Amino acid sequence: MGTATKPEITGRASPAAKGKAADLKSRSALPVRAAVLGATGYAGRELLTLLARHPNAGVLRLMSSGLDRKRPFAIEQAHPVLRGRFSIPCVPLDLEGLVASELDVVFLATPHETSHDVVPRLLDSGMRVIDLSGAFRLKETGAYPRWYGFEHRASQALAEAVYGVPELDHGAITQAKLVSNPGCYATSVILALAPLLRSGWVDVSSGIISDSKSGASGAGRAPSGKLHFPEVNENCRAYGIFNHRHVPEMLQALDIEEKDFIFTPHLLPITRGILSTIYVRLQERRTLDQVVSLFKQFYGHSPLVRVYEAGSLPEIQAVANTQFADLGFALDEATGRLIVVSALDNLGKGAAGQAVQNMNLMFGFPQELGLV
Repeated sequence: MGTATKPEITGRASPAAKGKAADLKSRSALPVRAAVLGATGYAGRELLTLLARHPNAGVLRLMSSGLDRKRPFAIEQAHPVLRGRFSIPCVPLDLEGLVASELDVVFLATPHETSHDVVPRLLDSGMRVIDLSGAFRLKETGAYPRWYGFEHRASQALAEAVYGVPELDHGAITQAKLVSNPGCYATSVILALAPLLRSGWVDVSSGIISDSKSGASGAGRAPSGKLHFPEVNENCRAYGIFNHRHVPEMLQALDIEEKDFIFTPHLLPITRGILSTIYVRLQERRTLDQVVSLFKQFYGHSPLVRVYEAGSLPEIQAVANTQFADLGFALDEATGRLIVVSALDNLGKGAAGQAVQNMNLMFGFPQELGLV
């Protein structure tokens, strides 16, 4: 008990001093003092589980989004699995109290609109922010009404935001004040396609198809008729065809056009995990060993990506309750048709685990610290 509140440290930098961006290395030796907003959701629970055991971080403030609770409560009321892990209460969203706190980083596991509204104030206070919502993933403000249903007015914060795929954006993340944590589906697809597209191996004009399947926790904790047990159990359902919110961030990160990409998500009758099966056609004749070699080289310094040898394919059981993304391949050498199978835990590497990985980079820690 008490691991989450261990950073009782004197001599911390003041908010003004924290605004001086050059002191990252000197501060990296001290435990990072964190707050988690949206602590009552599934991603919030995963964040708290990871941060409670992180050797160089502790949670000093817990807040709900303010929508479900109106007074302080013990976090185990929302997440019984966390019983005895946190001595601090969880309180409704209190932005004024938060900005007055001596914190290093704030994790937002909040609705998109909530993140949109609170991020500018948090940045102004000198805190660093890791946002798990979609509020700052897309660089064009005009894209938000179509994909997220609201007008984006925080243009300055959006300009500062770094889209945080640690394996692709390592340098930018280390300097970022605001990291926009990628979506779970998007992470599975981006990691599977980035080596191929950046190497120019894909015939993009032939089209790219991603058939992706996720556990029910990916839809969040808010009640929904389509997520009732009888609707999900013994069932598999396609949804969000041509309008899923993760599509534009995939297009943005991979630098491909909407006309060349089809993404179809499905809901599986499991709690957690994503399996994406991605179909491309190669520009030139390649062998399966060459494909494996390309991915191994690309992710050679990425401790949370596991590249499978030829003949093996990932599955959800291998990644559930871990922070890994697993990649495997099948190739028809005669026709150049390549299938990439990508698996990860939607709450781990697809959400909270990746957020902690980003925190590690922001504060100068090994990116896998506290995750493996």
